[in-house]
Amino acid sequence: MSTFSSSRPRSKLPIVGVLALIVIAAMAGGAYFLWPRFESVPPQINVSPNVDILGLAPLEIQVSDNGAGLRSVTATLSQGGTEHQLASEQFDRPVSEKKIAIALAKVSGVKEGPAVLRVMARDASLWHFFSGNEAVLEKSITIDITPPTLELIADDRYVNFGGVGVIVYKASADTATSGVKIGDYFFPGVSAQIRDHPDHFLALFAHPYNAPPEARATLVATDKAGNTRELRLAYELKNVRYKKSTLALSDSFLQNKVAPLLADATARQGAPKDVFVAVNKRLRKENEDRITAITTKVTPSMLWKDAFAQLSNSKVEANFADQRTYTYNGEPIDTAYHLGYDLSVTKHYPVEAANSGTVVFTGDLGIYGNAVIIDHGLGLFSLYGHLSSIDVKEGDSVAKRQVLGKTGETGLAAGDHLHFGIYLDGVAVLPVEWWDQKWIDENITPKLEGRTGQEIAEAQQPVKGTRKGAGKRRR
Repeated sequence: MSTFSSSRPRSKLPIVGVLALIVIAAMAGGAYFLWPRFESVPPQINVSPNVDILGLAPLEIQVSDNGAGLRSVTATLSQGGTEHQLASEQFDRPVSEKKIAIALAKVSGVKEGPAVLRVMARDASLWHFFSGNEAVLEKSITIDITPPTLELIADDRYVNFGGVGVIVYKASADTATSGVKIGDYFFPGVSAQIRDHPDHFLALFAHPYNAPPEARATLVATDKAGNTRELRLAYELKNVRYKKSTLALSDSFLQNKVAPLLADATARQGAPKDVFVAVNKRLRKENEDRITAITTKVTPSMLWKDAFAQLSNSKVEANFADQRTYTYNGEPIDTAYHLGYDLSVTKHYPVEAANSGTVVFTGDLGIYGNAVIIDHGLGLFSLYGHLSSIDVKEGDSVAKRQVLGKTGETGLAAGDHLHFGIYLDGVAVLPVEWWDQKWIDENITPKLEGRTGQEIAEAQQPVKGTRKGAGKRRR
């Protein structure tokens, strides 16, 4: 027998060890790939609007799950022992997000009164013995599907194109917001301004210079539930002819006045045409957006009295809403609307406040140069641009004809003058109306005194008879 032979059996431990390692590796790999399916974070549920009162306005339910994804979503509304199914969705493949829009007006059997909204979402996780994670949102709400009421007390028979109209109306107590809308513009109503009628609202609104002539304003009231009532306003739009002009740009003006307005030094080195467009289009929009942000913060009280004052001894050199075409070397390169009056007197002339109010802005305003903005209340503001100096600060209360500073040629001004603008709730409006005491007396004062539309109309009709004064309008 060979000295190398042995009757002892060969050990199987290495094979068992290898198999064990393979099993462990397989289990580890399976756990690595399956573990995300066992995530334990439930879906997220959000309801918009997040209010306690629901009405006819659409309700949006947003459900999301960033883990295994959504498997199902259901929404019900329980009211008076009856359960109304609003939505029920099952997903063959998990989704990360689902939005469901619900209109209560289309749900049969829903009545006004208390109810319970219940939203349940389940994800595709294998957690909880493969049943997944569940999220439930339950909210006690009140159903209100009746819009607020509106009653027009006094309106305007005529409104200038680009000018202002004034109405008085009454809205039901459940009204949350109300005012006048025209196109994309909204002019909020203000309460407690009408003599002996604290429950009445006053709204100043514009037919903006850039709105189409056929557009008409609508009185709107919305309650907390989102229900809306609308009342179309009827008025005759009086045409105001706005000028169109062409302005030739010189190299000197572009280099000395336009280019310095750009903060980017590299942009100043561009072609003259590009430099001007950067200022006239982009910087102008930035400036107008800033003015809009300032002049949409309504003070719900009247800070002014009687007609606004034109700068003393001044002459109008450029009108409101002039459409200007700018040319360079005989080629049209850009356009813009001039949203105010250019008033000229003598160099560095004292600039007066057009009416009493509160200073809400002082400082550099791009193309308008050094500027002052005054809040006169009820959404009405005045702007003073191109000043050489400013003598007031933000927060100051100013009186009519109080000196604010001196005229100049800062910003995009070709010479020393005052740029004067009137804004209503962020919209530039025709300034000349506010200089006219007769317009104030016939359109605003009677409404503040609590007169009805019929009384105002009768007062403006010609007086019958042949005696002295016949044919004149009554105030």
